[in-house]
Amino acid sequence: MKKILEILNKLKKKGLIEDYAIAGGIAAMFYTEPVFTYDLDVFVIIKHEPQAKIISLASIYDYLKNKGYPWKGEHIVIEGMPVQFIPAGSALEQDAVDNAKGITYSGIRTKIPSAEHLIAIAMKAGRRKDFEKVGRLLEQAKIDNNKLEKILKEHKLWGKMKEWKEKLK
Repeated sequence: MKKILEILNKLKKKGLIEDYAIAGGIAAMFYTEPVFTYDLDVFVIIKHEPQAKIISLASIYDYLKNKGYPWKGEHIVIEGMPVQFIPAGSALEQDAVDNAKGITYSGIRTKIPSAEHLIAIAMKAGRRKDFEKVGRLLEQAKIDNNKLEKILKEHKLWGKMKEWKEKLK
């Protein structure tokens, strides 16, 4: 993981990405008990034309491929771990990266979204494993309920959260 974080910071320093935040199951583990996850998801902000319909990750993949890291499906395998670069294309993902908190992991600076943003992102994705993540975060993380409500309402997910909570009753 340390090597991956070093590479992410190098991608930012080289200008291949503007910013990033660790996402998905690994980000959630900073707030909850560990669970198995296959890969490391990384939300990235990449410079692109505002009118562009597609955000290209080619510069990232080309750079890493030239460094000897193989491409496997939608992942680049770095030090044995599949890494998926996900453009922060929605307002929610952009907000999660912009407001991610800086942490130090194994002596390397990185960023993770707030637990509240991770809940909103999981709600938006809506898969069974995402709802399980929401449950773990609500149960184990220190959640600012006002912040969570604000994020969910801002990104039109408040109703989905209320429906999900009703199903649990």
